[in-house]
Amino acid sequence: MLDWQQACQVVTDANSILLVTHRNPDGDGIGSQIGLYHALKAAGKQVLMHNLDGVPRIYHFLDGAEKVTSGRNFPPAEDVDLMISLDCGNRHRLGLPDDLFDHLPLLNIDHHASNIGFGTINLLDPHACATGALVLELIRRLDLPVSAASANGLYVAIMTDTGSFRHANTTAAVFRMTAELVEAGAKPWPIAMSVYESNVPGRLQLLSDCLNTMEVRDGGRSAWLHVHQGMYGRTGTDMEDTEGFVEYARSIQDIEVAIFIRPGNDGSWKASLRSKSSIDIGHLAESLGGGGHRFAAGCTLHGKLPDILEQMQKAVSALFD
Repeated sequence: MLDWQQACQVVTDANSILLVTHRNPDGDGIGSQIGLYHALKAAGKQVLMHNLDGVPRIYHFLDGAEKVTSGRNFPPAEDVDLMISLDCGNRHRLGLPDDLFDHLPLLNIDHHASNIGFGTINLLDPHACATGALVLELIRRLDLPVSAASANGLYVAIMTDTGSFRHANTTAAVFRMTAELVEAGAKPWPIAMSVYESNVPGRLQLLSDCLNTMEVRDGGRSAWLHVHQGMYGRTGTDMEDTEGFVEYARSIQDIEVAIFIRPGNDGSWKASLRSKSSIDIGHLAESLGGGGHRFAAGCTLHGKLPDILEQMQKAVSALFD
């Protein structure tokens, strides 16, 4: 679903626009939001950014991150002409109050294959490397300039959702897009340093504790990691400090599926799933109430950790039957 003409028209007609992304936002969600924010502001639009959860610390360096508000008190519908959802596979993950959907047109921009098109207008392409790539195309079609601040956000979106240009969604077109963003002012080295090389000591202590939980199962085909609240307390960290931990499990030779489980803020457990084989991990996440992509997905589970691990084990082992 790529209705570019209607998407451009509804953005052109709107004076006040609310940009939102999914709860527990990642680099693609935040980068797309900030990248589009600067382009729309340059076009003279009034633009608000508000998410259920705040901007992760590793993205605070982005110009405009300080303007993203968070919490359950979303801007009133009467203050906005158009809402744009970015990088969110389903409406529930936005955490928005129902009255916003009742009163506002919604432009849904996303690249999750599971997205059924919950917007009034939809720009959906599961073949896009990142939602940031779709945002860049929208900016082009609106004939808006890409400022350095916008380019930095969109570069973050593409860099993070391609795994620093290591994943299978990294194509020649991806490098052409990122070259365009660098020419517009994106700074690859400062961005990479802020996202990947700004660890606090407690994060590395937490990683050490996490790696001590590692188990290789399913005949060497799956690798498992987890953290619990006690580890956060001991190391002075929180769930934001676990970003990227699942990649250590995926990096093990011959592993096909990697699972990392951490506690959420509300007593739930968050599972991050990764695949580096023909196994579609997105379908597994959907079967557990979550979603994502073929090689990267996640879900939220409720219960005690041993029960969660048992539930996940049954689901993962079924993949290899």
